[in-house]
Amino acid sequence: MTKLVIATRGSQLALWQANHIKTLIEAEHGVTCEIKIVKTRGDIYQDVPLAAMGGKGVFVKEIEERLLSSDVDLAVHSMKDVPAFIPSELEIYANPKKEVSCDAFLSVKYGSIPELTEGAVVGTSSLRRKIQLKRVAPQVVINDLRGNIDTRIRKLENGDYDAIILAEAGLRRLGLTKYIKQSIPSELILPAACQGVLGIEVRKEDASVKSYLNFLKDEKTEVLVRAERAFLIRLDCGCYAPAACHAEFLESGLISVRGFLSDLQGNRFIKTQLQGEPEYATSLGDKLAAEILAAGGGNILKDLKELQ
Repeated sequence: MTKLVIATRGSQLALWQANHIKTLIEAEHGVTCEIKIVKTRGDIYQDVPLAAMGGKGVFVKEIEERLLSSDVDLAVHSMKDVPAFIPSELEIYANPKKEVSCDAFLSVKYGSIPELTEGAVVGTSSLRRKIQLKRVAPQVVINDLRGNIDTRIRKLENGDYDAIILAEAGLRRLGLTKYIKQSIPSELILPAACQGVLGIEVRKEDASVKSYLNFLKDEKTEVLVRAERAFLIRLDCGCYAPAACHAEFLESGLISVRGFLSDLQGNRFIKTQLQGEPEYATSLGDKLAAEILAAGGGNILKDLKELQ
């Protein structure tokens, strides 16, 4: 194989991620890689909340169709955009070493979340962020905010919002850390599952393409991804429910997995944590979700599904 075709969304961050993987593959194997931009439904309808469009799959479905038709060889995703279930013919084969997982607080008026005053307008379209923010800063007004990172920052600078919340990993990758006022502790806002992680998706039977990707696999990152993805798979809640899962290595060598699930008002909020050996990452994520479901999460999801 003399050329690999890499599919990606066309946003500034997505192109950075795809070109990063392209550069690494070309340097490692001496092959040529071509970037192919695929416009997804999530990119086209940026004024529509994700939950209203059916959830995370809106950022990957069209890309996966290109993979299934063999029009491209691999795809580079932000793992937090990949739905819990993907086509059986495909797989996320490699997760390179992750960036930071936390959310970032950006503002031209405030230095951190605790400094937000009554009526401050914060921009985010994430149900996960909205619910957790309201719990720690009930005095703020939260307005929807979608679009590429540069678009969101421009709206902040124009005064449309007093603050916005974005994933810190994307800001780091694009060299936009100067806008960060606070790296938000996970105790305040638990990150989305797989936030800060890249996922390289391929056709399951394509051993040739996989052979070019083995050097990109990071063992520790993939352990954490297994735990967080298992949590998502057991909950099977898409973007219509405020939920999060974050796994991390402890100094002891164990991993800690934390998760939460809430209703849309934050009145029923379930949060729990487990620790265990890395080799049992998948079962830990699954067990964590099972505990949340048993503690009332099942009823929360039932009620939320009825609202769809």
